Amino acid sequence: MTAWLTIIGAGDDGLAGLNAAGLARVRTAHAIFGSKRLLKKEEFPKAELHFWEDGYDAALSALMARRGLPTVLIATGDPMHFGIGATLAATLKPDEFECFPAPSAFSLAASRLRWRLQETACVSLHGRSADQLARHLAPRARILALTSSGKTIAEAASVLARCGYGRSTITVLEHLGGAEERIFRLTPSEAAARTFADLNTLAIDCETLPDAPFMGTGAGLPDSAFEHDGQLTKREVRAATLAALQPFPGALLWDIGAGCGSISIEFMRAARGARALAIEDMPARRVMIEANAAKLGVPELTLVKGRAPAALKGLEAPDAVFIGGGITRDGVFDTALAALKSGGVLVANSITVQGEAKLLALAPLHGGALTRISVSRAEPVGSFLAFKPMLQVTQLIIRKKAPA
Repeated sequence: MTAWLTIIGAGDDGLAGLNAAGLARVRTAHAIFGSKRLLKKEEFPKAELHFWEDGYDAALSALMARRGLPTVLIATGDPMHFGIGATLAATLKPDEFECFPAPSAFSLAASRLRWRLQETACVSLHGRSADQLARHLAPRARILALTSSGKTIAEAASVLARCGYGRSTITVLEHLGGAEERIFRLTPSEAAARTFADLNTLAIDCETLPDAPFMGTGAGLPDSAFEHDGQLTKREVRAATLAALQPFPGALLWDIGAGCGSISIEFMRAARGARALAIEDMPARRVMIEANAAKLGVPELTLVKGRAPAALKGLEAPDAVFIGGGITRDGVFDTALAALKSGGVLVANSITVQGEAKLLALAPLHGGALTRISVSRAEPVGSFLAFKPMLQVTQLIIRKKAPA
């Protein structure tokens, strides 16, 4: 099949920076999609122009309506890196389009700053919450971020201050590669008080305050990191549970009876692109889940209102399931296991006698592994310390086999 769509990346210098192949396709195009900054009607008097500024959804619908007809789409930088090319690749077949990238904003920024790009976190805040920065913050870490507009800088500065990274250096790189290129190096508080061009890239050189809590991506964040009402999988058990769930890039978790969302949140923090559906019936707990997700850098966590098993109907099939509540309820285990993808893992925890009895009965039926987790923490007893045992947790781990 001959590609009907040509996606061309352009820099801030616009069409002047295109290579010969890309420029030839633009000059002969009958329909061109792009921004008003890059496309001017007087330069393309015979072409049908569609601008993103006139409505993204409408322009995208118009683009897909031309499927099979020769079409050019002009984007910014590398279209396959957080760009429209990456979005369309989820819908189009590989042989339906060709792509001519320009240097990405990440590459240009790293070149200006002399940063080693392979050691730098590259994220997109374009159309996304700045709260996601929180998961990338670490002492001496470096972050490059695409932004929605100049207002994103103040939002990012607020996240840095909230998380204890107020000493970090913010660099704002405006109009990279263009005639109006400017670079500003500021503290977060200075950056929050200024205005910037909408076309900018954000760089963060992280420096933490001495007393700031460190929230790593490894399993087992401090219990104090979460707002909760007592229904929290404690740190030691949570670490063991995440180890059993084995998050991987792009994996989807069902967190049944999510409580304050600690398992969902740590699952998503542990692997690039990992997702979670936090299934919780209590409104107050859903509010806590949402607040914890934003605070800890995974604002895209999906909340599912309802009680299992009814709330599980129609959900996307998971790669992993955690049952933290409801294991004794009829249909919860069977529905979850049936939906789980082949090769996926189901982990269920219980602290009650009835829940443990259920897990003991299920284990031999499904080839599951049982573990009893006992944890004691040292607490003051007068002027001394004594180890106080926490409630024991029985854990069942089942790896779903492919059908015979």
